[in-house]
Amino acid sequence: MRILHVLDHSVPLHSGYSFRTLAILQQQRARGWQTFHLTSAKQGPRLDWQEMNTDLVFMRSPYLAWVMKVPLLQQLFTLLSLKWALSKAVRQVEPDVIHAHSSALNGLAGLWQAKISGLPLVYEVRAFWEDAAVDHGTAVENGLRYKLTKALETFVLKHASAVTTICQGLKSDMESRGIPADKITLIPNAVDIDKFTPLTERDQTLEQQLNLGDKKVLGFLGSFYAYEGLNLLVEALNQPALQEQNLCLLLVGGGPQEAALKQQVARLGLEDKVIFVGRVNHDQVSRYYSLVDVLVYPRIGMRLTETVTPLKPLEAMAQSKLVVASDVGGHHELIREGETGYLFKQGDVQDLAETLARVLASPEAWPDIWQQGLHFVQHERNWATSVANYVDVYQAKPQPMGALIDGKSSH
Repeated sequence: MRILHVLDHSVPLHSGYSFRTLAILQQQRARGWQTFHLTSAKQGPRLDWQEMNTDLVFMRSPYLAWVMKVPLLQQLFTLLSLKWALSKAVRQVEPDVIHAHSSALNGLAGLWQAKISGLPLVYEVRAFWEDAAVDHGTAVENGLRYKLTKALETFVLKHASAVTTICQGLKSDMESRGIPADKITLIPNAVDIDKFTPLTERDQTLEQQLNLGDKKVLGFLGSFYAYEGLNLLVEALNQPALQEQNLCLLLVGGGPQEAALKQQVARLGLEDKVIFVGRVNHDQVSRYYSLVDVLVYPRIGMRLTETVTPLKPLEAMAQSKLVVASDVGGHHELIREGETGYLFKQGDVQDLAETLARVLASPEAWPDIWQQGLHFVQHERNWATSVANYVDVYQAKPQPMGALIDGKSSH
């Protein structure tokens, strides 16, 4: 099986998207499949057609810096340059299937090339990018750009040979758009369990450096986007349920909301309770995880968080860490209340504070939660199990694009 993956971006850029891609490629290759990889202009400047990274060769689409700074021109150039590069890649690697991953621009380029070459197209949705654009401030929900992006996404979904996605929330949304349920296969987010070690002892050197001592530590490690709801977590420290607690909040990472969070901490007088670590090297992340008693994910309710499952709670469970998260739809697919973690009412600062206080006051319950969370990722949410779901997608021999677009599909 020769699979040509069409991607928005890849390593060496670091993101949940690129890490999921790596995990998929590694597991597919472990199955004996041959994988080939092409990224769009979103990857950024390139020196050559091909680039080696982590023992994988990535083909790169052309990039023009000035065009990528101009709205609309950026999308058009991304699409046309990817179409050109994909045609070249298909001639070079002669794949059995084209597997395009979000965004819909990748899917559209894949549709064109699949029709020309008579190959099947598998389209994978990792998020609806119109919803991500709302949070990033580049689109307004139900505005013109939002509606156009959604229409393009739906077009690709309807005409792809087969569709995969990362969670039930996205699958349900697709079904509401008229995509047949049997056309969609779940390939859930997961973790490589062999790359994580249960962390039940603190890194003593780092604990001393940060002056944590006997404090109970709440933590968040990741990107500071508005939808993560970190402002609610900071506000919760001022609630009566937590004011008397000897605790500290450790924020590791950075992002668009960093400045606003620091201003909020100063305004509330919480400088002695909140530590901004900044971004840390990947090989140092586990040291910071070891310091945290409870990982908190207070995502706010919106289409993005209701439909998409995050990776971070799974990584926390894989390291035997307690998880407290808002009850948005994406978290419901990962966290079983009182078994693998705890849920609080989304957007409710008081309920968040009271939930945290209750968890911190019951350390005798922690070992059972640690074990059940670890068991969940080991047996249900590991990459080997997740990627095995591609077998049926690829071996079903989906119809080539010519038949689908000419209206001959059974769907």
